[in-house]
Amino acid sequence: MNFWIKVETENEKRIDSYLAEELNVSRSKIQKLVKQGLILVNEKVVSNNYVVKLGDSIVVNDDLNYDISVEAEDIPIDVVYEDDYLLVINKASGMVVHPAPGHYTGTLVNALLYRFQLSQKDKMRPGIVHRLDKDTSGLMLVAKNDEVHDALSRMIANKEVERHYLAIVDGVIKHDTGTIDAPIGRDANNRQKMAVTDVHGKEAITHFRVLETFSNHSLVECILETGRTHQIRVHMAYIGHPVSNDPMYGRGKSTEFGQMLHSKSIRFVHPKTGKEMYFEVEPPKEFLDTLDLLKSE
Repeated sequence: MNFWIKVETENEKRIDSYLAEELNVSRSKIQKLVKQGLILVNEKVVSNNYVVKLGDSIVVNDDLNYDISVEAEDIPIDVVYEDDYLLVINKASGMVVHPAPGHYTGTLVNALLYRFQLSQKDKMRPGIVHRLDKDTSGLMLVAKNDEVHDALSRMIANKEVERHYLAIVDGVIKHDTGTIDAPIGRDANNRQKMAVTDVHGKEAITHFRVLETFSNHSLVECILETGRTHQIRVHMAYIGHPVSNDPMYGRGKSTEFGQMLHSKSIRFVHPKTGKEMYFEVEPPKEFLDTLDLLKSE
């Protein structure tokens, strides 16, 4: 397992001290990893006396086996549906889904634990069946017990959960529909990113439909057949139409809001009742404001 940390505050700490605090592991553990070349700063090997700087990108190539207590926090969340077995959440853009190195608090999991009993299949990700990127908004499924967690996970793996996304992408797409069938794996040149690659890439299929075009943008609906990390963002960039305002795969600078990508609807058969469930939510204000601006150009 790899951990990535972006240094977001000024400090004058050595890397061994800084990571020991951030990752909740011993300083000697970090020192050993540094000596083995398993910790990279800005994609370069460093020594233990390296002083961490604002903006540094740190990758730890090791399963740290750290023990973190995930705390419940009173954070507002938008619950679209709840029963005794599961939840459907409308995640806000900018909210990290679960705790990880560098983000132990303020996540969706912290907020959920304050209000609900969740499945405990994974102590760091209780209840989480599938994820959305930090700056992707919209619908997510959450399991309240282990049985339902297993059932929903199987349904997603078997492509029995239908998820539709809205995305504003750069450029005018010339055709009405399309399918991107291209394997996705870790970017060999930047471990923070994913890429279309045949080297250790996994099957990834995205269907899309153009809903509206503007002077230099398109509004598309994307349907995931698979669920790879950053799949829509990677696939749309691969065909030359990156998601607008995407800080990682987009063109040029982006605003703090991040990529214009929204999980708008989800359809599935309830694993306990057998009833078909369908939910749809409107994109956030920033997304809609961007659409209004494009329409006025």
